[in-house]
Amino acid sequence: MTAGTGPAAGGAPATAVRAHGLPATPVGDAPATAPLGRLLAAEVRWVLRRPRTLVLLGVFALIPVLIAIGVTVADRRAGPGRGLIGAVAGNGLVLPVAAMTVSLALLLPLAVAMAAADAIAGEAAAGTLRGLLLAPVGRLRLVVMKAFGVLVVAVAAVAVLAAVGVLAGLVVVGSAQGQLVTLSGTTIGLGDALGRVALVAVWTVGQLAAVGAVALAVSALTEHPLVVLAAVLAGLIVFGVLGAIPTLGWLQPYLLTSGWSAGVDALRDPLPSDGMVTATLRALCYLVVGIGATVATMLRRDA
Repeated sequence: MTAGTGPAAGGAPATAVRAHGLPATPVGDAPATAPLGRLLAAEVRWVLRRPRTLVLLGVFALIPVLIAIGVTVADRRAGPGRGLIGAVAGNGLVLPVAAMTVSLALLLPLAVAMAAADAIAGEAAAGTLRGLLLAPVGRLRLVVMKAFGVLVVAVAAVAVLAAVGVLAGLVVVGSAQGQLVTLSGTTIGLGDALGRVALVAVWTVGQLAAVGAVALAVSALTEHPLVVLAAVLAGLIVFGVLGAIPTLGWLQPYLLTSGWSAGVDALRDPLPSDGMVTATLRALCYLVVGIGATVATMLRRDA
């Protein structure tokens, strides 16, 4: 049997094409380009069916519940505490914002980094990236597909935190007649409160999109998914240390993590927008740089 013509030849590329729902290219025919909608739908199915993704979503569902139970028990024993978590006591609609803010410090970025690591570096480690590069997709469309998959993970994680947070806040913690007592001492209705929770959720997804773009750029440079996780974790630690040094205050406008506490502003009345807008613009800069670096790397990458 001639080398390269056996059943195993091209097995990994063919498997990758079938796994992602991409069209195979018939021998001797012109490549058929798959519709972008089909590519995105295939990537979403592939991402959401991974056991790792389902486990992560389960963990994020537990976070608001654990905070609610902890706050309720502490409130009965020692009275309401201080800070953002302390503000949850008897004020359950604060819980989803608190859960998203706490998770944004580490857990949410790591979840997005894991998705980005699997998107390119994981495919390369499994030997299936070559099939995707050879498939009639186009490398730019491939980057769009992978970036969309990472974004889906970010949206799903934040949506779980927000939805379970609202339910746990109302059922376990309770609230003042279904209203939200802001950190400013005023009271707003349920509809307005849910609107602010949604605002924080959208803003959080924007911050995670920036993390995912940078992680995707690192993922395109390596074949080892753990390198992506290590790079994101190291970046979070370094940014945190730099942001805590007073003499390096001039670096604050350039650090992605420096505005991650701005989501708490949604619990104030009137709602100050400067912090969230500034953090969004900063995240947009990281997003553009990350996606640009990913595209440049993938266009030059050998199949």
